[in-house]
Amino acid sequence: MSSFDELVKKLDDFDIDVRKDAFERLCGLEGVDFAEPGDALNCHSHTFFSYNAYGYSPLRFVWEAKRRGLSFAGMVDFDVLDGLDEFLRGCDMLGVKGCVSLETRTFVPEFSERVINSPGEPGVAYHMGLGFVSADVPQEAREFLDGMRVRAEERNRGLVERVNGFLSPVELDYARDVQSLTPSGNATERHICLAYARKALDMMGPGEDLAQYWSTKLDVDVSELDLPDGAKLQGLIRARTMKRGGVGYVQPGSGSFPSLAEMNRFVLACGAIPALTWLDGTSEGEQAIGELLELSMSLGSAAVALIPDRNYTPGVKDEKLANLYDIVERAERAGLPVLIGTEMNSPGQKFVDNFDADELKPLIPVFVKGARIVYAHTVLQRNAGMGYLSGWAAASFGSVKEKNLFFEEFGRRHAAGRGLPEGIGIESSPAEILDRLG
Repeated sequence: MSSFDELVKKLDDFDIDVRKDAFERLCGLEGVDFAEPGDALNCHSHTFFSYNAYGYSPLRFVWEAKRRGLSFAGMVDFDVLDGLDEFLRGCDMLGVKGCVSLETRTFVPEFSERVINSPGEPGVAYHMGLGFVSADVPQEAREFLDGMRVRAEERNRGLVERVNGFLSPVELDYARDVQSLTPSGNATERHICLAYARKALDMMGPGEDLAQYWSTKLDVDVSELDLPDGAKLQGLIRARTMKRGGVGYVQPGSGSFPSLAEMNRFVLACGAIPALTWLDGTSEGEQAIGELLELSMSLGSAAVALIPDRNYTPGVKDEKLANLYDIVERAERAGLPVLIGTEMNSPGQKFVDNFDADELKPLIPVFVKGARIVYAHTVLQRNAGMGYLSGWAAASFGSVKEKNLFFEEFGRRHAAGRGLPEGIGIESSPAEILDRLG
């Protein structure tokens, strides 16, 4: 392995000092081949703080975004903001237009009997906050943020205890086997699946015993297992033991997750943008998208987040593709920026969407606009408290359309890695700010 490759590998080290040193050394190298940015973007990628299928740290994602020519890069993690500071600092150093978001599951009482976007779980909705600018959240939001981490760990420990009984003699110690897989102990179900695969391999070796064990426990033919720890195996472990019908599954209720209203209050207190997340429009809840959007917006949601790859098959015009176009059209009419990405939290997921796909080409301007708006929000909120939902924004624009035009243009013009021109502040008008940007 070359010294260059060694430095890139160190970007994923759990030791923050090791990856910072490697990043700084990489930034100082001459002759690195960086692709020219085009329209391609990924504003929804998880990192190893909440499971990245390729082990990427925030700094590794910044590096890859720069190397591959992404126009915008957005880090998202479940329940924590642990990687925020290093990600934004890395974006500054490499000149990458970036933003940071947080994702969690919420309970929506008005949809308590309808599945929304968490399969098999009525009333439960994945939900996001976009454009966080500091991990040092206001005191009124700190208890909520800490509580998300605590709730997640409690759910995971109970899950492991139940699944251990089923997968015995392969049993996990949560702290030793699971939390050790992520730098700050914020584990997800995907970490747990990987831990079970690795524990079984350690106990039985890579041969026939391992194959027979998983075939029996998961009730599948050996040919369906990509042993010892491939994506198919991990997916089967999750599906058969942790999802609805599995031994580890417990039906969530109103107290299992924060309410949508509570989550939005937290996001707004942090100066970020609450966002409805979209799966594919096939569930009962998402089929009532008009009602869902109206409710979410009434509680403060001001954007939409979706994963395009879930919504189309190349060359096929089907219900999911029609649903994708419908949600984007509804977001446009309501003035809701649309933020997209690939997640990268499951093996095989792309680094970036295929923006050359015929199915996505008509939507590219909407996706680019959304990224520009959230990036502009990040810069303005981070430097002057003048973000998308700030008091300054409320006083400066007569309509959402007018606001979106300004934030989109700011995001287009602003040079990554720079702050605001000297003298720009809450007394500045939108026209003055754009004029100063040039």
